[in-house]
Amino acid sequence: MSNLVAVVGRPNVGKSTLFNRIIGEKKAIIDDISGVTRDRIYGQSTWNGREFSIVDTGGFVRHSDDVFETEIRSQVKIAIEEADVIIFLVDVTTGITDLDSDVADMLRAVDKPVIVVVNKVDNYNRQLEANEFWSLGFERTFFMSSLTGAGSGEVLDEVVELLPEGEVKPDKEIPRLAIVGQPNVGKSSMVNTLLGVDRNIVTDIAGTTRDSIHTYYNKFDKEFYLVDTAGIRKKSKVHEDLEFYSVLRAIRAIDESDVCALMIDATMGIEAQDMKLFRIAQARKKGIFIVVNKWDLVEKETNTARDFEKTIKERLRPFDDVPVLFTSATEKIRVMRVLDTALNVFKNKAQKFKTSELNKVLLPIIERTPPPTYRGNFIKIKYITQLPLSYPAFAFFCNHPREIKQPYRLFLENKLRETFNFTGVPIAVVFKQK
Repeated sequence: MSNLVAVVGRPNVGKSTLFNRIIGEKKAIIDDISGVTRDRIYGQSTWNGREFSIVDTGGFVRHSDDVFETEIRSQVKIAIEEADVIIFLVDVTTGITDLDSDVADMLRAVDKPVIVVVNKVDNYNRQLEANEFWSLGFERTFFMSSLTGAGSGEVLDEVVELLPEGEVKPDKEIPRLAIVGQPNVGKSSMVNTLLGVDRNIVTDIAGTTRDSIHTYYNKFDKEFYLVDTAGIRKKSKVHEDLEFYSVLRAIRAIDESDVCALMIDATMGIEAQDMKLFRIAQARKKGIFIVVNKWDLVEKETNTARDFEKTIKERLRPFDDVPVLFTSATEKIRVMRVLDTALNVFKNKAQKFKTSELNKVLLPIIERTPPPTYRGNFIKIKYITQLPLSYPAFAFFCNHPREIKQPYRLFLENKLRETFNFTGVPIAVVFKQK
């Protein structure tokens, strides 16, 4: 199973700064004003050889006098339920506040590893003041400064030590298909139709499926695991933050999968939440394709499949080499094409190329259209090789690797896609010193 680490705490304790430091990039917006994180931020990190997903549960302050009841409680509850390890961030400059105590009470009541991180400890006096937080009663308490990074190594050492052991991979590599999407787009109906049985409960109420379910599929000479990501809460908890919860569940399923089918509602079109899931899968270098479900409900005279697909691919740019299927799970329209497409995308993702083959094809293209010069010096790409990764990644060895800009990187990626079949697969192009 994938590993998820959640950063929780009251507003303005430095969660976004810590998040940025852990993932190694400035992805979350930082400001001294509490509540500046309006959206949920998700990322990936690696420490001591262990990979994990991390979520910043910021954005608690909106227009409410009761900040804790309206925002923090639901976010922390979801994080507690979903995370494997919880980082409880507090601020040494304010000491223990009532909100800190409320969060601590919630965390004590669960059987999940909790790491208290006292932030902004960047001098000797603050180290002394930070000892106050031992009174919260958590065994794992660390002092650090998210801004400078002091103490972050010890925190991450503890995080990876507490992560569950990774699963043992079977001898036979069986592709895993994750069906991801917003609530009530028909994910469970699609799984049930594919399996021919009611494996999952299906209703018209968003929030039915609670857990990520892995189902072994072996029919019609097709063998893989189907993952109904669900990601939605039970009906009794639908009032809580469904978007946040569904993305957490989807992240787990995406991490566990080889190929993701992003299902969207034909009556709604592709929305911001769909794009968020697409970019998460793309960033994790998973195979991906789009399933436009409920196509039977669309008025065909005003909405053609060609126009619909064109609109979707415009939103997906620059990575728009993605299959788009139009289905109806309830009417069993083109559902078997979902499996065929998943297997084709997996095949594209698993391709391996000899160095001689890559150089024979790509070097003439590079010679005709070389990289722009750097300070009057020609940039010469000598040879290309495929890197031994789980997704297609190619190293271009040259004399000035840092001076090749993004437009030329995209040019090479496009040439790779024109030459080889990488439909549905994110690829990586890197430049290395010869």
